[in-house]
Amino acid sequence: MLIEIDFNSDEAIYIQLRNQIIMGIATSTIHEGDTLPSVRQLADNIGINMHTVNKAYNVLRQEGFLQLDRRRGAVICIDEDKLEALQDLKEQLRVLLAKGSCKNITKEEVHELVDEIYADYE
Repeated sequence: MLIEIDFNSDEAIYIQLRNQIIMGIATSTIHEGDTLPSVRQLADNIGINMHTVNKAYNVLRQEGFLQLDRRRGAVICIDEDKLEALQDLKEQLRVLLAKGSCKNITKEEVHELVDEIYADYE
């Protein structure tokens, strides 16, 4: 698993890490049942603080992408509560679409973007 952190980004490092793991799952680079590196190992590999990795893993666990096991460590385990996921996605999209509307981005342009991005996951 290749993780690239942009230390100059305004986005928090733990969010970048979380997002890259989710992208890895979506693109089938990481699969259900795969074990992620230990907190210490991943922190050393990336060159970040262990607490940052721990925070990313905890967020992923809370969001239903990860299960923390004392023996196996961090294991990819997708919580398939689709209704909850759809509601969460709707809330996030509402804000993103409002931002786009403020910048005069049309519904057609949004649909094109969604189709383009979704093609990466098929």
